Amino acid sequence: MGAIVAFTLLVGIGATLATDLWAWLLRHALGVPSMDWALAGRWFGHLVRGRFAHQSIAQAAPVRGERALGWLAHYATGIVFAAALLALAGPAWAKHPTLPPALGFGLATVIFPFALLQPGMGAGFAASRTPRPNRARLRSLLTHAVFGFGLYVSGLLAAGLLPQD
Repeated sequence: MGAIVAFTLLVGIGATLATDLWAWLLRHALGVPSMDWALAGRWFGHLVRGRFAHQSIAQAAPVRGERALGWLAHYATGIVFAAALLALAGPAWAKHPTLPPALGFGLATVIFPFALLQPGMGAGFAASRTPRPNRARLRSLLTHAVFGFGLYVSGLLAAGLLPQD
């Protein structure tokens, strides 16, 4: 059981790291702004106090430790998504990862920012209240595709941790 937990942690962290590297590349090569994880942490901080939606999370009261909370939530979410992929694809995928389930699952996870995070932070469903909603949606889809690819690559790298039958 310990090997599967380690596998899940490595895959979740690896896939999330892939999205962070993607964001870094976009920011430094193309000037595309990245997610401010302090604002996500602010949203999570208010969420645990019972407030889901904000007109603008940037205007909401700051939460102590919000940047650390945002980064922690970001990586914890990646780990939970890796566990969900493993639960859906089964232990056979962990031993022999393939791209289609990982990429499909990564793309499917875009529903969470579209339906939870963006509306909660004041951006509307699927970024509908942003200045360029279609651009924001495309960036979300691409980021979650990168996450799916990261699940696959991290799965390949971590597969050696699992006992072979």
